[in-house]
Amino acid sequence: MSNTEKIEEILGRYSYSGADNLISILQDIQNELGKLTEEAIVIVGHNLQIPTSKIYGLATFYNQFKFEGKGKNHICLCNGTSCWLKGAKRNLVYLKENLKLENGQTLRNGEFSLEVVTCMGACEHGPVISINNEYFSDVNPEKLKKILDDLTQE
Repeated sequence: MSNTEKIEEILGRYSYSGADNLISILQDIQNELGKLTEEAIVIVGHNLQIPTSKIYGLATFYNQFKFEGKGKNHICLCNGTSCWLKGAKRNLVYLKENLKLENGQTLRNGEFSLEVVTCMGACEHGPVISINNEYFSDVNPEKLKKILDDLTQE
């Protein structure tokens, strides 16, 4: 199924068109495609009769919407108070220095992406990271290096 067909199938799930469902539609498209694309915004705008500039404005207002896909290995680093006090900053520095990866970026080769999040709800186990929804607790730069080395050897 092409991306266009996937987008049209998502639009078909909604009983009526209109701006009321716009956020839900964009969420569904992002879940299906891994990101929002220009094509998706144009198709949604055409179908809902909403200017693409308004859709783009809405999508860029909410940081839940992404225009770049996630990497093969998507790293979420907790930046919550507890994790930060326990050393999360060292992990962030490690990722910046060794992978040349900043928050919200995906490496050109698509291997890794990084998302710094406010809290992952595992404060007692911090610093916490997740990679592809697998959680790791008490992470320090040495442990992070081993985790990343294991991922790249798979």
